[in-house]
Amino acid sequence: MAKKVVFTEKAPKPIGPYSQAIKVGPFLFGSGQIALDPETGEVVKGGIREQTRRVLENIKAVLEEAGFSLNDVVKVTVFIKDLSLFNEFNEEYGKYFGDKPPARTTVEVAQLPKGVLLEVDFIAYKE
Repeated sequence: MAKKVVFTEKAPKPIGPYSQAIKVGPFLFGSGQIALDPETGEVVKGGIREQTRRVLENIKAVLEEAGFSLNDVVKVTVFIKDLSLFNEFNEEYGKYFGDKPPARTTVEVAQLPKGVLLEVDFIAYKE
């Protein structure tokens, strides 16, 4: 199976030597997205709710570029700076994934790039 790099201007450009996502067969492996505005490259203003929405919009843009949707996401890993923000994060997250959410792991971390509150990566599958 060939490996295909996925890139869209509708999500932040990578800030290091990595791709926004890699498609291999029916799988799409998405790099961690943080709350960067794709137009300005700056962290969005606001708290965990605003950052969660921006991260998920970035993921949605990468998925769409590859011909996938949020419904195709099967696994998500969330790195959150402060677990006391989890309930607010979870409320926003739930708005994107509906009644059949993907499997998820959530881990509290000490620091994240650019001082953001969360980073999210994903795996999607589509036959």
